[in-house]
Amino acid sequence: MSIKNGDNYFKERNEHGMERLREILDTLPDFVYEFFIGIQMRTTVLTRLNYAYDLKVFFRYLSEKKYNIPVLEISLDNIEKLKAFDIELYLDYLSHYTVDGKSYSCEERAKERKLSSLRSFFKYYFKKDKLSSNVCAKVDLPKLHQKPIIRLNPDEVDLLLSEAEHGNNLTKRQKSYQKKYAKRDTAVLTLFLGTGIRVSELVGLNRKDFHFDDNSFTVTRKGGNKSVLYFSEEVKSALIEYLEWLQEKMNSPNDAFGKKARLTDAMFLSNQGTRYCVRSVENLVKKYSKTVTSQNITPHKLRSTFGTSLYRATQDIYVVADVLGHSDVNTTKKHYAEMSEDIRKKAADVVSLHKPSDDK
Repeated sequence: MSIKNGDNYFKERNEHGMERLREILDTLPDFVYEFFIGIQMRTTVLTRLNYAYDLKVFFRYLSEKKYNIPVLEISLDNIEKLKAFDIELYLDYLSHYTVDGKSYSCEERAKERKLSSLRSFFKYYFKKDKLSSNVCAKVDLPKLHQKPIIRLNPDEVDLLLSEAEHGNNLTKRQKSYQKKYAKRDTAVLTLFLGTGIRVSELVGLNRKDFHFDDNSFTVTRKGGNKSVLYFSEEVKSALIEYLEWLQEKMNSPNDAFGKKARLTDAMFLSNQGTRYCVRSVENLVKKYSKTVTSQNITPHKLRSTFGTSLYRATQDIYVVADVLGHSDVNTTKKHYAEMSEDIRKKAADVVSLHKPSDDK
C-alpha cells in the first residue's frame, strides 16, 4: 500500500473551496464573476470564498428588501443607484435577519468583515470605471470593542495535559476513548501549547514535516507560505511517544486504525485512522478543557496561552509576531502587549507618590 502525498491536503482543500465558490457564484448575478477573476491573483481561495458568502447575504438583502427582484436579475445599474445610507441600512439589517426560517445576527466584528468585503467589491468596479463612485468608502467601519484575552494559566495548562494523559475527570464514555488515544491527544495539546500554531496548520501537518535532530517542523501558514518552527524537549517527548504508539498500531496487521494510518502521511489522525479535521480537533480541545475551567477554550485560546507566555518570557513583541505567523505586528501588540498583566503590575510601581525622606 502506498502513502498518499501529504501535500494533497492543501491542494484538496483549495479544490473543495473552488467548487464551493463556483456553486455560490451560480446563485449571484453574472457581473459578480468578474470581481472574483480580478482578485484571484492576490487573494487565497479561502479569502475569495469568504467574500462570496458575504456577497450572497448582501445580494439577498437587495433582492428582498431593496429592489424586490430575483437576485440573478440585479444589475450593475442597480448597484450604481445605491447610496451610503443604503449600506448603513444593510448593516442595521445584519443585526438580526432570517434566511429560510433560520435566524442570524451579526455582532460588530461580523459586520466589519461584511462591510470590508463590500468595500473590496465596490472598489474593484469603481477602479474599472463601471461605478461612478465607491459609496462603501463613505460608510465608517463599526467601532470594535477590545475583548479580553481568554487563556489558561499555568495551573490550568498542567491540569489540561494531565486530563489528556489520565482522564480522571472525564465521563465513563469519554474515558474509554481517552485510554485508546491518550498519546495522540496529549501530543496534540502539547504541540498547541508549546508552539502556538493554528488549528488549520496542525491538521495539515505531515510526519515528514518533523525533524527531531534539531527539534523543528515545517508548517504551512495562512496564504500557503511555509515556515520552520521549533519546539522544546517537552514537546519533543510527547511527539515521540505518540509516533511510537502510532508505529505500533501501523505494525499490527489486524488493527483497523493502523491499516488506514498506513495510507496517509498525516501527522495527527482521527479515531478512524484518517487525517484529523478542524472540527474534530476543536471537539478534542473542548472535551478536555471543560474539566479544568468554565471558560470556553478553543484551539485559538491555546494559541493565545502560548503567545502570552512567550511575550512574558521575551518581552519582545516582534519575536511573538514572527513565531505566531502574524503578518502585521500591530495584531500582536493588540492581543498581547496591551493585555499583559505583568506590564500592568510593573506600571503600578513606577510612579512614586511620596518623595523619599532624608533621615539623618
